[in-house]
Amino acid sequence: MRIIIMGPPGVGKGTQATMLQSQFNIPHVSTGDIFRGLLRTEDSIADEVRKYLDQGLLVPDELTNRVVEKRFEQDDVKKGFIFDGYPRNVFQAEAFSKFLEDNNYEIDLVINFSASDKVIVERLSGRRVCPKCGETYHLETNKPKVDNLCDNDQTELIQREDDKPATILKRLAIYHEQTKPLVNYYEKLGVLKTVDGTGNIEDTNKAITKIIGDLKWLLLNPKEK
Repeated sequence: MRIIIMGPPGVGKGTQATMLQSQFNIPHVSTGDIFRGLLRTEDSIADEVRKYLDQGLLVPDELTNRVVEKRFEQDDVKKGFIFDGYPRNVFQAEAFSKFLEDNNYEIDLVINFSASDKVIVERLSGRRVCPKCGETYHLETNKPKVDNLCDNDQTELIQREDDKPATILKRLAIYHEQTKPLVNYYEKLGVLKTVDGTGNIEDTNKAITKIIGDLKWLLLNPKEK
């Protein structure tokens, strides 16, 4: 199975991708992991990426596409993958589609997580983190035993800059402008399925695994499509 997971920030894409990796034994691939792995090497493309990251700049689309293509030199993704965080815009999607076609691959499924901006802001702005051990809490769904203190070391919890409402709204604006158009792009290709991203982790996972199960059955029985 070759799957892309997309949706707004904070909707739970990484959590679900990790669960699906375990359930279906196919690698979860995120651009963050690719970049971190690449920067530990002495590959020439790593030097190009480092120039942007060291300046706090976004890696340009064309370079990002090359980095993703390089990931396919590893055998694990050749049998299937769950891509999380890529593509981020239509330009990247078109380049990825061409690369896959040139290498006799195709996307089986794009899972789009839907959630309103209001829900995303409430979900992310409620997160608190221990600056000492890194433990994560939530003011509504995962409260510490003592208000604003870490259960592990009683350190005062903090709210990361990324979890402040103003920052979240900026991230959502970028998502709506750049990434949301991918819904139409993959819908036209006939591979998009949308799931409710506001439910609990278990229910969302059940909805996704049902979609994948139905798709696998259709792939094995093409005459039934």
